Amino acid sequence: MGVLAGKTMFISGASRGIGLAIAKKVAADGANVALIAKTSDPHPRLPGTVYTAAEEIEAAGGQALPIVGDIRFNDQVEEAVGRTVDHFGGIDICVNNASAINLSGSVDLPMKQYDLMQNINCRGTFLVSRTCVPFLAKSKNPHILTLSPPLNFNPVWFQRHVAYTIAKYGMSMCTIGFANEFAASGIAANSLWPRTIIATAAVQNLLGGDEAMRRSRRPEILADAAYEILKLDSRENTGNFYIDDEVLASVGVTDLSGYSYVEDAELQRDIFLDE
Repeated sequence: MGVLAGKTMFISGASRGIGLAIAKKVAADGANVALIAKTSDPHPRLPGTVYTAAEEIEAAGGQALPIVGDIRFNDQVEEAVGRTVDHFGGIDICVNNASAINLSGSVDLPMKQYDLMQNINCRGTFLVSRTCVPFLAKSKNPHILTLSPPLNFNPVWFQRHVAYTIAKYGMSMCTIGFANEFAASGIAANSLWPRTIIATAAVQNLLGGDEAMRRSRRPEILADAAYEILKLDSRENTGNFYIDDEVLASVGVTDLSGYSYVEDAELQRDIFLDE
């Protein structure tokens, strides 16, 4: 058992991909994981459900509480957090992983998609975090970790997909706000973002198919980076925008070749990063 043994993490959108990788990483340390996601039944293009994810989490060494729910709705989030506290006795870590993506330009983007991104990404992060805060405040080393980018105001990231940028930067602004608002309670709020694109269903289905996957790293790089962040003293490490490879370098991990989805392939830098 590791340093997160017995801790409880509440994570959104962990049926697959990055969220599931993070959940399995902390589970291997002996942590409890409550995961809220909409996927209750198998999807033809998306592997995994909240229940299969729970099985993988428990196989990794943790205890899992799968919750079918939609973070766009107050009552569902409040019920999920309540169930987590009743089941595990508290919440030590809140991870905002759920996110919707559509990189269409302003004229082509349906307003329904704009609303979806705002409601899941920005509002969902705000809602999940604020609902967890009263319980995080009772933890000895509480963390809020959000999968969102550093605030880069290079116009290129606005002109290409301003709606998505607004939604993701809203998540990042939550990090800045929470870090300062809840500092007196010892609650850390940080963001984590990958240097390269990550091999997920979203990349496969929406962002370039097999070629994009070939130029990606596996979700485990973010899981390993998240683990290192969540071990830090919450009172001394807050308000940061971490990049996965920089986090790993800080603990002596510099050979990242094992994270490549395809060995020796040229990697593609993720959006919102200039270099």
